[in-house]
Amino acid sequence: MRILLLPLSVLIVLAADGPNAWTPAHSMQVQPVADVIPSPDGRRVVWTQTRAVLQAEKSEQITHIFLGRTGNAEPVQLTRGEKSATRPTFSPDGTQVFFLSERSGKQNLYRIPISGGEAEQLTDWKGTLFAYRVSPDGRRVAFTGAGEDKEEEKRKKEKADYTIIDANPKNHTLYLMALDGEMPGKPEKLIEAIYHIGDFDWSPDSRYVAFERRPAPEQDDARRADLVEVEVATKALREIAATAATELLVGYSPDGRQLALLRSSQTPRPVDGYRLALYSRSDGGIRELPPTFDNRPSPIDWSPDSSRIYYWEPKGTRAALYAMPVDGPPVALYLPQRGRIGPARLNASGTHLGLTFETPEQAVEAYVTDTAAPAKLVRVSEANTALSKPPLGKTELVRWKATDGLEIEGLLTYPVDYRAGARVPLILNIHGGPSGVFGEGFIGAAGLYPIASFAAKGFAVLRPNPRGSTGYGQQFRQSVIQDWGGLDFQDLMAGVDQAIAMGIADPERLAVMGWSYGGYMTAWAVTQTTRFKAAAVGAGITNTVSMYGTQDIPGVFEDYFGGTPWNQPAVYARSSPLNFVHRVKTPTLILHGENDARVPPGQAQEFYRALKRQGVPTRMILYPRTPHGPREPKFQLHIMEQHLEWVEKNLQ
Repeated sequence: MRILLLPLSVLIVLAADGPNAWTPAHSMQVQPVADVIPSPDGRRVVWTQTRAVLQAEKSEQITHIFLGRTGNAEPVQLTRGEKSATRPTFSPDGTQVFFLSERSGKQNLYRIPISGGEAEQLTDWKGTLFAYRVSPDGRRVAFTGAGEDKEEEKRKKEKADYTIIDANPKNHTLYLMALDGEMPGKPEKLIEAIYHIGDFDWSPDSRYVAFERRPAPEQDDARRADLVEVEVATKALREIAATAATELLVGYSPDGRQLALLRSSQTPRPVDGYRLALYSRSDGGIRELPPTFDNRPSPIDWSPDSSRIYYWEPKGTRAALYAMPVDGPPVALYLPQRGRIGPARLNASGTHLGLTFETPEQAVEAYVTDTAAPAKLVRVSEANTALSKPPLGKTELVRWKATDGLEIEGLLTYPVDYRAGARVPLILNIHGGPSGVFGEGFIGAAGLYPIASFAAKGFAVLRPNPRGSTGYGQQFRQSVIQDWGGLDFQDLMAGVDQAIAMGIADPERLAVMGWSYGGYMTAWAVTQTTRFKAAAVGAGITNTVSMYGTQDIPGVFEDYFGGTPWNQPAVYARSSPLNFVHRVKTPTLILHGENDARVPPGQAQEFYRALKRQGVPTRMILYPRTPHGPREPKFQLHIMEQHLEWVEKNLQ
């Protein structure tokens, strides 16, 4: 079951046989790493690695679980096969690893000894199984999902499968199953309710389960989440937090006395952020803890002595590890000088953290660190160490002043072998959100935009974090409310001006591109200026009014635009690219997924038709089966290649 390490001589040959320059196809070989979890004793670590399969009749991502030690031992591939294995978790005694897989045809729960061998299927679930948690005593497992809907299958066969909108939402409920004994038990409903259950957690004594409750699984209902606790033995329910605020679960303290949660303001808008809070199980009181830097903490877990909560949070182009004491302000534990740490996981005993780490020049790998010395990262994976790495363009952090004097920063990647003083074509790449952020991740990784390939072809790439981005504080993030296409657009143009003033960008060879909100801002840019010679709108919002009525999160538009299109018509009108489409002269590529519920494909069609009617050079590509971003590797590769070809055609 072990992965054999190739001798150094073989690695040298492989590197020599690799490409001389980065291409989108080579980026597809970079393996993403996730779910890094140390064992309870901290001596072992599991994580997942994902590889792209691009064959004649296959285009899929396959994820498998790897096991490593915190010493120098080589990693072992724990799961294999044509079906993915995801969401690994150690058993409480550390001898087994639980995971989810569709190898039976449906997603089910499995476990495998850390010594390897065949995995044991624990559930034979015919419906949907979403998330699971093993009880601290190891005797039971709770999971969320929905049972098999035989009536729906019958309607499909009879061609009577019409949909009544908002009727009969496909809610997940909570199930419980015994694990002790020779054979696992049959799952039973723990909650007899019609609402949707999100995240959940076991109490330390395995007697209670706390969970998130909301009316339906739709994204827009997430802000209506409340917290409830159920006693396993009696199924008795107790409300923990049920207010107008969004209340999200963090977890029980190890001493069982408190429950940590994330809470929004009483008028919940995700753009406003969240505060950590503590629920006292003895008196039911809730106490908010001090605000964090960005008011967007991602909780990890409690410390073993119940004195603080670990969390990580974006900070500019990086992210940092913090601890929030139950009494006192947050404490920074680790902020890398360069690069970006990924989501962290704490082991059951609270002694070790597992996380990912990468830099613009270094591909992602799994790391583990002792909570007593969190800055000392130890690499445990070898996901990308043998990958051939052609030359990369230098990436540096740059800053500039906005029109109102606010400091903005971003990442500037130079062409490979750039010579000082040479002016080169520049690509302005805009992130989604608007509360996204560009971080210091590996530029050779596969994605929507092949940054390393752009640099290999002689392009510079500017990735700004304009106002509205996360990682710069709540006020910075909120500053685009009722101002889409305003100062955020000026921040982007000032960044382009900075690259020109630095003597790097050729003002006659500029391109702009982005996905989602980045696609919106690209469409907006070409309606406001003719300075760009090429544009690529990916899953972009082009008509704010029709977008409101067709997307799956209209509440977010109400947050940013101050209401609906009928009570804020002027705000919607002045921010809609389609209202200014008659100004467009820039050749524009439009890419969109046919199954995109977040930004429906009608947004692409409206903009494409308007450009065609005006004779603007344009090309539109729809990707079947594709939601808001590509999932199939062949489509991901095609999108990267299309972006590269479009700028080469129009800028060289």
